[in-house]
Amino acid sequence: MKLRLQHTLGAAGIAAGLLATAGAAQAADQIRIVGSSTVYPFSSYVAEELGATSDVRTPVVESTGSGGGMKLFCGGVGANTPDITNASRRMKPSEFKMCQDNGVKDITENVVGFDGIVFAQSKTDDAIDLSREQITLAVAAKVPKDGKMVDNPYNKWSDIDSSLPDRDILIYGPPTSSGTRDAFEELVMEHGSENIEGYDEAYTTIRQDGKYVPSGENDNLIVQKLAQNKDAFGVFGFSYLEENRDKIQGAKIDGVEPERDLISSGEYPVSRSLFFYTKNAHVDQVEGMEQYVDMFLSDQMASDRGYLKNLGLIPLPEDRLKAERSEWESRAKLKASDLES
Repeated sequence: MKLRLQHTLGAAGIAAGLLATAGAAQAADQIRIVGSSTVYPFSSYVAEELGATSDVRTPVVESTGSGGGMKLFCGGVGANTPDITNASRRMKPSEFKMCQDNGVKDITENVVGFDGIVFAQSKTDDAIDLSREQITLAVAAKVPKDGKMVDNPYNKWSDIDSSLPDRDILIYGPPTSSGTRDAFEELVMEHGSENIEGYDEAYTTIRQDGKYVPSGENDNLIVQKLAQNKDAFGVFGFSYLEENRDKIQGAKIDGVEPERDLISSGEYPVSRSLFFYTKNAHVDQVEGMEQYVDMFLSDQMASDRGYLKNLGLIPLPEDRLKAERSEWESRAKLKASDLES
């Protein structure tokens, strides 16, 4: 049986060492995957399919958030660390350094598809079109007013713009550990603040007065809250909108609907790539890792004809998906310089 860790046993510790070896062997028979709540539905589907169609034990997939997944993944090499981490944004240089410092030196990065971040509300609400500037003013901790930066005074959307509904500002969104939060800050707040007079630079600090409510890594809970509260908006990935169109609707952002074709073309302004990272030191030690990644990047799963499209994944163009497979097959090693591009 293959082991992730080799144990050096002293004469006095043989019994304890044998128990540790047995535990490592058991862990090596099951892939462990952590990371993004946005990628979670796709990763879980592939895991279930692998378990159902092969002799590989169904991988364990945990929704820890992109940031939380990176911390676990980069914690080291061995049986007590994840084999793969999903992310709804690219690995940060600081995370890459953490991996390197902890001995995780051989990593392959793959993009599996695209996603849009949606600003959703109850299906029973009137349709709404919000600019990134308006959303920024709703969520920012400080806003410019009369030439000064002040604590956000806006309680209703109509306080920001009289053309907006006389509706309390309440936004359920991702926590700081989430890649969706990172992408929201970059794609919405950085852009919005740079186009609002009074901000000297890009501003991404979110208010903490109860108007924005961090809601964990379970986006289905946000969907449930939107269905129950007509005032509320929620921030999450497109797949959750696709799965729940009977309950919720996406706001237009800068005049563009959150639709599949508009996300893949980049016309929808809050679009991003979805990633996963493989710990190559584990590939030959953990049963089924190669088969899992092969399946995730297969036409059956990730192409325009694949199963994951039905779950809300925006597929890569055919040539790009082939290139991602080549990166995996060659075990292309992620470098610090890659993260600067």
